[in-house]
Amino acid sequence: MVLITRNEAANLRDCLACVAFADEWVIVDQGSTDGTADLARSLGAQVAVHQDWPGFGPQKNRALAMATGDWVLSLDADERVSPELAQAIAQAMQGPAKAWQLSRLTEFCGQWIHHCGWTPDHVLRLFPRGQARFSYDLVHERVLLDAGLAQGVLRGRLLHHSYRTPAQYWNKLQSYSRAWAQQQFAAGRKASMTRAAMSSVVAFLRSYFFRLGFLDGAMGFAVCAMQAQAAFGKYFELYCLHHANPPQPPSPS
Repeated sequence: MVLITRNEAANLRDCLACVAFADEWVIVDQGSTDGTADLARSLGAQVAVHQDWPGFGPQKNRALAMATGDWVLSLDADERVSPELAQAIAQAMQGPAKAWQLSRLTEFCGQWIHHCGWTPDHVLRLFPRGQARFSYDLVHERVLLDAGLAQGVLRGRLLHHSYRTPAQYWNKLQSYSRAWAQQQFAAGRKASMTRAAMSSVVAFLRSYFFRLGFLDGAMGFAVCAMQAQAAFGKYFELYCLHHANPPQPPSPS
């Protein structure tokens, strides 16, 4: 099992306990100040600490490079493998080499969200070592599989205790929006205020009506409204980056 952390001492013990079946726990920590690295070592994990932050994709590739098992299970510290999923993972690793998606269910402020585009949420997390790697995206990294490696979906749930308070959501939104905007800016892409506003409206309509967010009640409305804010925020960050860094006129020849 591979994991990247920063100040995850409150989550770490439960996270590792749910994957007690793993032959090894590999953790790359970004200079936590809450004792995450020491706790991980005391629990039996192999830990590397890096003070820099290269982005989610590169950081996960650091952890992947430390793994030695035949199979790799990638988790986040706020995720828990249910007993049914643990059994399915154990069976999958006895079979032929294949990449497996896990069905993730996310909790928001004490309520499991079953719609809003959050469910079904199939995330590719189990794969044979040496046949996959993470993309080098700063945020929203992907698992890149070798050509010809088949995929499947395992039964059971990956439980995501991601947002216990609205503040956790806003903090994550801010960091993700900034990282996404920096990545797009580096690629030469631009955004307008019109694009930001329209993206917000479309995000709410899609998640609340077309993805049945209204079935999750008041909390579903909150999730959809925050997703609209997230859509606006990332394009607004990109818009501001271009205004703060206007293109320079060509120098006279």
